[in-house]
Amino acid sequence: MTKPGERKLQILQTLAGMLENPKAEKITTAALAARLDVSEAALYRHFASKAQMYEGLIDFIESSILSLINQINQKQESGLLQARTIVRMLLDFSEENPGMTRVLIGDALVNEDERLQQRMNQFFDKVEMSLRQTWKLAATQAIVRETEASSRASLMMCFVMGRWLRFVKSNFQQRPTDGAAEQIALLLG
Repeated sequence: MTKPGERKLQILQTLAGMLENPKAEKITTAALAARLDVSEAALYRHFASKAQMYEGLIDFIESSILSLINQINQKQESGLLQARTIVRMLLDFSEENPGMTRVLIGDALVNEDERLQQRMNQFFDKVEMSLRQTWKLAATQAIVRETEASSRASLMMCFVMGRWLRFVKSNFQQRPTDGAAEQIALLLG
C-alpha cells in the first residue's frame, strides 16, 4: 500500500523516465497508466489532467534550479564565479535529468497546453534575471562594465539552452557538459 503523496511522486518519476526515451511514442495517459500498472482513472485521482502532470515536473525543475541558484549566490562572493557556477549547474542538472531536459527545451510540451510553455518561458526569465544579477555584482567588483550585465546574462542563457537542445536532439549522446568548461571560460572572458 502506498502512502499519500507517494503515488503522485511515482507518477511524476515514471513520466520523467518515459521522457528519457528519445524514440518513444507520444506519451499518453494510457501509456503512463500501463507503465505504472494502474488504470487511467487512478492517474486522474492524483492529477486532473496530463497538463497538471507536466506542471508537477515544471514545479520540480523550478524549485530545484532556483534553490540551487540561491545556494550558489549565498556561498560565492564573486559575481564572475557565481555566473560560472550557475551555468555549470544548469548543464549538470540537464545531464542528470535527461527527461526533464525535454521539458526545459519544450520538446515534451509540444501539443500540450500552451500555458506550460509560457510557464517555462517565465522560468527562463527568472534564471536569466539571476544571471544578470551576478553580472551586476561582477560590475561592482570592477570585473565588467555594468552596461554589459544584460547582454552577458542573455548570452549565457542562450549558451545553456543551446547545450540542452543539442543534448536532446542527439538522443542524449552529446552531453551538455562535454567541453563546457573551456567554452564557459571563453564566455566569461
